[in-house]
Amino acid sequence: MFAAAALAAASLTACGDSDGSSAGSAKTLTYWASNQGASLEADKQTLQPELDKFEKQTGIKVNVEVVPWSDLLNRLLAAATSGQGPDVVNIGNTWSASLQATGAMVEFDDATLDKVGGKDRFVPAALAAAGAPGKPPAAVPLYSLGYALYYNKKAFADAGIASPPTTWEQLAETGRKLTGGGKWGLAVEGANPSENAHHAFTFGQQYGGEWFDAAGKPTFDTPQNVAAVKRYVDLMATDKIVNPSNAEYAQNQSVSDFANGKAAMLLWQAAGANLKSQNMAPDAYGIAPVPFLAAPPAGGKKVNSMVAGINLAVFKHTKNKDAALEFVKFMTSDAEQVALNKTYGSLPAVTTVANDAAFSAPEQKVLQQTLATTAAPLPQVPDESTFETLVGTAIKELFADAAGGKPVTEESVRQKLTQAQQQMR
Repeated sequence: MFAAAALAAASLTACGDSDGSSAGSAKTLTYWASNQGASLEADKQTLQPELDKFEKQTGIKVNVEVVPWSDLLNRLLAAATSGQGPDVVNIGNTWSASLQATGAMVEFDDATLDKVGGKDRFVPAALAAAGAPGKPPAAVPLYSLGYALYYNKKAFADAGIASPPTTWEQLAETGRKLTGGGKWGLAVEGANPSENAHHAFTFGQQYGGEWFDAAGKPTFDTPQNVAAVKRYVDLMATDKIVNPSNAEYAQNQSVSDFANGKAAMLLWQAAGANLKSQNMAPDAYGIAPVPFLAAPPAGGKKVNSMVAGINLAVFKHTKNKDAALEFVKFMTSDAEQVALNKTYGSLPAVTTVANDAAFSAPEQKVLQQTLATTAAPLPQVPDESTFETLVGTAIKELFADAAGGKPVTEESVRQKLTQAQQQMR
């Protein structure tokens, strides 16, 4: 965890008990929410009425800060190291084991789970991505997500393309037909380490690769992982269906390009609410499963998404544990699960509303099918968050090479992944 510790130490100044409320009043909580919508302000507008409702019901005030994904992990690690910061936080579910390993999070043993509705209330697959195997969860699931392929129906029709691609080879061919005249086949976020790492994992599964061995040690630079990362970066470097400017995209710019017609395809987690906020009508785009390799190598897996989602966690340093758990119970209640997941286009993390009509739209149906059949969880190992940072940054550098016209070869990919693996040690 050296790299994670270094990240935390470097970012301590970014975190703190921002208003002293968590230490000063049993009736006030500080909550860090992740950026789920089109902007930080949009999330604040979505959450504030719900927080006001909670205060009216319980007398507990919640001060919320929506933290961008580019900052959230470092700030969480800093809060874990310093023992200062918020009471309740949203975390990417892939970080659960990493944050659990710091010892800074309240563990949801059976007794604690009973305080927020009980273990059986939560979708089992979502709860399984809330902590290290064999240990009580370090959080509870809040929003369930998966990746899908979004495509512009008019752009496809104008190009004479009858259906969305089902293989990466078809996606590259389709993308070339859609690229030209200032428009591009696909939008990506090359400067977003977490996004890069998620795709590296999925491509790696399809090529038969693993990012950690059974003992939890990194195996970044295997031939399978090298091939997987190269396939992803080649969407820009070789296939040339991605705008080179996407190498600098860090958060939500790819969604904007898709919504504004600058790109005809997008790989994203539950993009519908974000697209709606940018005035793209639901009937303007289609949703399909993420493609597979046409001819997967030996050992390749039928995986086209990570088991994605947002978990809700409580820091041990809170002075208001009972109030914090009351808030967790509220946010995972039936009413809030329907209201918030419907707004964000994600899926509920509790079993009691999984079949609600609010989640019957085509987007949610694709996500439900993917999560049920072809999604796999990222490794729940203590170094997972460091993997996302280091491998995601290596891919960011490879996209920068591609954008600058520098060849991206198997050897250059291997060197980047070897360097990332060495930094883990």
